[in-house]
Amino acid sequence: MNKKALKIEGMTCSACANRVERVVKKLDGVDSANVNFATETLSVEFDETKLNNENIEAAVVKAGYGVKKNLKTYTFKVEGMTCSACANRVERVTGKLNGVQSSAVNFATEKLTLNINEDEVGYAEIKAVVDKAGYKLVKDEEQVATEKKLEESQILLIRFIVSLIFTAPLLIITMGHMLGMPLPHIIDSMMNPLNFAIVQVVLTLPVMIMGYKFYRIGIKNLFKLSPNMDSLIAISTLAAFIYGLFGIYKINSGETEYAMHLYFESAAVILTLITLGKYLEAISKGKTSQAIKALMKLAPKTAVVVRNNNEIVVPVEEVVVGDMVLVKPGEKLPVDGSVIEGSTAIDESMLTGESIPVEKSIGSNVIGASINKTGFIKYKATKVGKDTALAQIVKLVEEAQGSKAPIAKLADIISAYFVPTVIMLAIIASISWLVAGETPVFALTIFIAVLVIACPCALGLATPTAIMVGTGKGAENGVLIKGGEALEITHQIKTIVFDKTGTITEGKPVITDIVTNGISESEILTLAASAEKGSEHPLGEAIVKGAEEKKLELKAIEEFNAIPGHGIEVKIDEKVILVGNKKLINEKNIDISVLSEESDRLAAEGKTPMYIAVDEILRGIVAVADTVKPSSKKAIEALHEMGIKVAMITGDNKKTADAIAKQVGIDIVLAEVLPEDKANEVKKLQGKNQKVSMVGDGINDAPALAQADIGIAIGSGTDVAIESADIVLMRSDLMDVIAAIKLSRATIKNIKQNLFWAFGYNVLGIPVAMGILHIFGGPLLNPMIAAAAMSLSSVSVLTNALRLRKFTVNK
Repeated sequence: MNKKALKIEGMTCSACANRVERVVKKLDGVDSANVNFATETLSVEFDETKLNNENIEAAVVKAGYGVKKNLKTYTFKVEGMTCSACANRVERVTGKLNGVQSSAVNFATEKLTLNINEDEVGYAEIKAVVDKAGYKLVKDEEQVATEKKLEESQILLIRFIVSLIFTAPLLIITMGHMLGMPLPHIIDSMMNPLNFAIVQVVLTLPVMIMGYKFYRIGIKNLFKLSPNMDSLIAISTLAAFIYGLFGIYKINSGETEYAMHLYFESAAVILTLITLGKYLEAISKGKTSQAIKALMKLAPKTAVVVRNNNEIVVPVEEVVVGDMVLVKPGEKLPVDGSVIEGSTAIDESMLTGESIPVEKSIGSNVIGASINKTGFIKYKATKVGKDTALAQIVKLVEEAQGSKAPIAKLADIISAYFVPTVIMLAIIASISWLVAGETPVFALTIFIAVLVIACPCALGLATPTAIMVGTGKGAENGVLIKGGEALEITHQIKTIVFDKTGTITEGKPVITDIVTNGISESEILTLAASAEKGSEHPLGEAIVKGAEEKKLELKAIEEFNAIPGHGIEVKIDEKVILVGNKKLINEKNIDISVLSEESDRLAAEGKTPMYIAVDEILRGIVAVADTVKPSSKKAIEALHEMGIKVAMITGDNKKTADAIAKQVGIDIVLAEVLPEDKANEVKKLQGKNQKVSMVGDGINDAPALAQADIGIAIGSGTDVAIESADIVLMRSDLMDVIAAIKLSRATIKNIKQNLFWAFGYNVLGIPVAMGILHIFGGPLLNPMIAAAAMSLSSVSVLTNALRLRKFTVNK
């Protein structure tokens, strides 16, 4: 299966999005297709053996829409060409690249001009094939697209301003007399009614030309029996305009009373107000995707690398795996890598949300786009381009923002039938009023008002905009949510299962206690660490590390004997030293009664006692344990306050597991569970008809993460665990689990508010437009007021979604 995200052109409301979705889903080989109206993105998963990109794009085009390609034209200088054959070769090798639409080489100027799809091919791939062909590609100082397009919002603003320039005088001419504003005799409605009407046509036509897209898209969709919001606007304004032309005909025929019943100003004002609404909508949409834009701006443009013993500055796209990268204090790291020289503290807050800089030394992994705070470092590039952590995060957030939440299905179903229903209601209402004895002008007012008040846009924007802001806000806080479904389900979680090692605990054993008998703590630790110096056992490593932290000088070993499953026996300074478990001490018949009480206490606390005997006398115990993370207890307390049960799953023995559970307040302890059985334990909890989340970090957690309703992976864990999860925490802080749940709850609450207002607006607005209030002596809804209300409904939904940007997690 292949997964693709395509940008769709020409959609103007949720009815369009539903049509594209339906058409693509019908294609043989498509497993799933979702269209996000807010991002104008089609996310489709399909079988590559049955279908390809071209088939999908063709289906979209046939449905009346376009596929927006990130096409740009770039010019490069090519060095090393000596004849036209060279130029032909460069043209040929670059033209074969996937994503290159056209390739042309001018041998005289040594320039290569490429028309490329930036989503499919980048500078690094182009440079690689040119280099392989034996030539050298050089970036121009200013590499810019030959065609710069205005942003959608700027185009809409221009359209609105031009429309307003013509609509304002039109309103003065048609409505000014109500405010006592005199008109020149030549266009006075009483003295020259025909001139009065013709001036209105002249002022209305430019506004209709500015709104040509409403007609082009709306009428086309009407003929395809897939009417959308543009169809409603096109029908209503054309009806007003055609009726106005009919009025001019009547005036010219001598029926001058028609001069007071023209609807040109309604058509112009409706188009102008809806264009304003679209402009405000475009601005708001732009704000919803600010998280992505902010992430993409993090990466530096250049990098300092060492090549042929020379330091050179290259564009970040030219950094390759294996390059030695130099970074000074205060500079951003261009790509991911591993430190080979120097030490520093690095601010990784832009990716993890953690404000405290992280200490880095030789061997430490570093992330591109993070900020080097204190020292000079040299590191080896390990991941570049699309493989860097930043690029992967951007991709993940983009995919999440293009996804749908299950809650959106209701709005989708309604939107699919919404526009045809509105058209039918408009026709029924206007005919009913005619039958009831009202004038054609009255019926036309009802017809136009019903068409204009209806707004499928608000329904279409209610869910995706909130998801865009919610997932973006999560990324800002180091919580990567992989899709709308994960975001929605998270707020329903009733039980969370935590893996113990590396999740609740640090995952690295450390010394917790030292108990002595007749000698000092430093002597016991020196002997134990000296004996364990050559051991690879994790407990032995913990003892050696503890001694190093205390800066103790270790002694030389004269003899070494490993006793599998028990411990070790060594000789130091002519003394026989035993370091191991209780079995080892008992086998050697060494009396442990002097420290048995302490030994039992340590074991009860979930710690592992390591016994140290010197010449057959027990001299001390060094207790080693995997310590609980500082945030674990606080996180579990917060989950309890939220009404969520907490379970812990581990392969450790029951006693150790119970000790850890007691420390942090776990409700359910699942101990001595084999890795392959973790998923089954999660399944058992799900059998109680509740949503279960699993939090883990290791390879053996992957099946359980996949089994859970929501799998949450600790970002410091393995790639397999992260791939299996629905949510990734960039830090190893369990408080971020709380952040994810709170964010989910806030987003779903926001979506419900949006849907309530979108549904409520149409439920109340359409009957009012149909004249329900007029039946009881109330007013009619003016079509111009209806247009303003329609535009504001979409803007209000977007504005409400943007409130999520203020979301904070109180830790």
